[in-house]
This record gives sequence, structure tokens and C-alpha cells, in this order.
Amino acid sequence: MTSRPARIALVGDRSPHVLAHDRIPVALRHATSAPDAVDPYWIGSADVRDVAGLADFDGIWLVPGSPYVDRDGAFAAVTAARTAGVPFLGTCGGFQHALLEIARSVVGLDVDHAEDPLGDVEHLIVPLACSLLGEEARVDVLPGTRAAALLGAGPRVERFFCSYGLDGRFRARLEEAGVVFSAFDETGNARMVELPGHPFFLASLYQPELSSDETWVHPLIRAFVAAAVERVGTGRGVGSDVGADAGREPMLR
Repeated sequence: MTSRPARIALVGDRSPHVLAHDRIPVALRHATSAPDAVDPYWIGSADVRDVAGLADFDGIWLVPGSPYVDRDGAFAAVTAARTAGVPFLGTCGGFQHALLEIARSVVGLDVDHAEDPLGDVEHLIVPLACSLLGEEARVDVLPGTRAAALLGAGPRVERFFCSYGLDGRFRARLEEAGVVFSAFDETGNARMVELPGHPFFLASLYQPELSSDETWVHPLIRAFVAAAVERVGTGRGVGSDVGADAGREPMLR
């Protein structure tokens, strides 16, 4: 039993027009048998002040809703989780920007997102051959990955709401840097990514929150919450200054 709830930063620009933003609070509330196990805060991408502040949280979820108001805030969420060992979950736009942050910061690639390009550079994230707007599609989880340990290896059906994904030309460069792509669609396009050796760092192009409700929460979300709760038990992530107080909004329950 933890001494306090796990504080989870929901980084993104909350909107009543994004279905995932309605589903995420429900999923978090029902991800464990203890209703007060988590204490989530919405932090707008433009309200993220620094990486150190985010590193004081017990979990960071980079939520859907790309393009973000301030991409630097989205990248800071990834950097904080990646470098400070904070449990991280990225879904849809979170998956895309996690790959962008790693490509830029770790691999050293000068790449961008085709949805909101800021310069004349190659695009790491490109339009999907066929947009998946509210559709269910098959993904194949690779054995031996963390994703397989959580979801089971092999095919499964997940719900998407996205129009952009990884340009496969960059896959090998990312893998050389230690990135593991743990799930693909039927044509071999990446649909999940993870960082081995990290306490919990997984991202999916599909949106597990869209298939979650009061009666069933996706195992990816349950595992993320469990990792955040475990971080509380280790005594880490207990700083009082989160470095983004201006943007902190307690989740409406």
C-alpha cells in the first residue's frame, strides 16, 4: 500500500472535441481496485516549464491531440520520462512525438512531423497510406517484448484514431539506438515502441483509452498505472515543485 496517490502528468491540450480526453480519466480511475490510487493532472503543452519539473511526477502520459500547441512541451514530457526513469505512456500523437524526440535527441536526426513541419527537413512522421479515424485494426505483438508480456504475443485488434505514423525508412536507425518496435500492422508498419531497460516506457499509435470504460481497462493502461504506483513505493518522484504549476489542473472526477 502506498503512502500517497501516484501523481500522473497528462501532457497535452485538453479539448472537449477529442474523445480520448474524455476516456482517459475513466480509464485511470478504474485501472486499479483502489479508486484513489492515482492523482492525475492535466498540463497543457504550452504550460510545461522544464524537464526537471515533469521528472517529479510518478508517471507521464503524453496524450493524443496532435498537433500540440507547443511541441517543445510534448518533447519535454518524453525527455523527462526517458532520462529520469519516469513511467511513460504515449498514445497516438504521444507515440509520434516520442519517436521524434528520440530521433532528434538520441539518434541526432534532423527530422520533423509532416502534420506540422517547421523547416525544410525530412519527415520522420508521415501520413498513413490509409487514415484510421475511429477504426479497429489488427496489430501483431512481437514475442519477447515488454508489450508481449503485457498483452500477449501475436495478433490482436486495437482501436485507432490517427492519420500519421512512422516512415519505415528510419526504423533501422532508431533500432540501432536501442529502440524496440514491439508491434506492427499487417503490412509491417510500426504500431508500438518501447525502451528496454527503462522502468516503463511504451507508446502505441493505437489508443487503448478508446477501448476502455468502467468495466474494462486496457492492460497497457493498467500496467502504466501499476508502474507509477510502484514508483511511489520506491520513494522517487516525491518533489513538491513540479515546475509546471501554472498549467496544473486537477483532473475532474
